[in-house]
Amino acid sequence: MDLVSLQFKTTDNFQDNLDKLVSLIKEAPSGAFVLAPELCLNGYAYDALDEAVTISKKAIEILKKLSMNKTIALTLTQEENKNYTNILFIFNKGDIVHTQKKVELFVLNDEKKHFTAGNKEDIKIIEIDGLKVASLICFELRFIDFWKKLQGADLILIPAMWGFPRKENFETLTQALAVANQCFVLASDSANDDMAKSSGIITPFGDTYRDDKKEFLMQKIDLNEIKKMRRYMNVGIK
Repeated sequence: MDLVSLQFKTTDNFQDNLDKLVSLIKEAPSGAFVLAPELCLNGYAYDALDEAVTISKKAIEILKKLSMNKTIALTLTQEENKNYTNILFIFNKGDIVHTQKKVELFVLNDEKKHFTAGNKEDIKIIEIDGLKVASLICFELRFIDFWKKLQGADLILIPAMWGFPRKENFETLTQALAVANQCFVLASDSANDDMAKSSGIITPFGDTYRDDKKEFLMQKIDLNEIKKMRRYMNVGIK
């Protein structure tokens, strides 16, 4: 199958961001698994959260249609009773097949002041068309206790807005996650000027494909590599 990581800038114009997202998703071939950067429609626009919720609702209907022949994952701003959340959505075959609220909110950008955290129990492996998929949202990547919850996944998604000063951290952690869990990791980070970029597709052996100059990264993968790696280096992951 094809894994696709999107890596593009977030602007102040939410509609332009949605248009950009849609155009990039349309480039992905049928059957691809596509991941977009964290909050790629609006970023951390704390002064425009209601507008962010509005564009997210519009995006959901568009992404349902785009997911008829591919799987699409990204995080969106949602609101319930004036509590705002950063939620991962996964779309497949025209429907929402999984949602997951961000649990560990980032202190350094005041995310805890504006968003409500999810529950740790929501960090788990799900199955999509026989593929075992799990996700960590940006800052959650740093919490090693979560890594064990994901053991047995075929693919781990990391949507992020990871800052440039911690670029090497992001690259090291995403590669280590793939090696430790002997699975594929699909990481998508914002391309804003203050962000790390470093989006990548990483194999169970730790081989990594990254290109900070591209908005669209794609690699064809062989899921048999997971079984081969787990037999070759048996650490008890099934």
